[in-house]
Amino acid sequence: MRSLLSQTIQLPSPWRAAPRLPLFGDGVAAGFPSPAEDYVEGRLSLDEHLVPHPEATFFVRARGNSMVGAGIFDGDLLIVDKSLAPLSGHIVIAVVDGELTVKRLIRRGGTLLLKAENPQFQEITFREGQELQVWGVVTASVTRHTGS
Repeated sequence: MRSLLSQTIQLPSPWRAAPRLPLFGDGVAAGFPSPAEDYVEGRLSLDEHLVPHPEATFFVRARGNSMVGAGIFDGDLLIVDKSLAPLSGHIVIAVVDGELTVKRLIRRGGTLLLKAENPQFQEITFREGQELQVWGVVTASVTRHTGS
């Protein structure tokens, strides 16, 4: 499928590597496993795990609740890769009427639309002659859990 990317942005350089932290083997049912070395499977850098293209990646915070059905909540940190070709079904950062938005990109026949993942929000449909600017594909979101 053809890429829909129409704009790029400049990222600050150099990219600073994150520390490699312990990765514990097996899942955790409840609580936190004993930090004994027997459980350590290796070391993991979230940069390496979540940011395969650092020169083409940026972060942005989600605002609002139009994407809650996709697990993206108000205040979440979105990891966006502008080197990926945005395809139908991808969650993207797009410019609509001069404002950034996060939505699912859908191609229906010859029509492009941006779909919210919350039934309280309407689709944004693009017709011939209208320009859709996609800044990048959302590859992950980070939700900070606080308290109970």
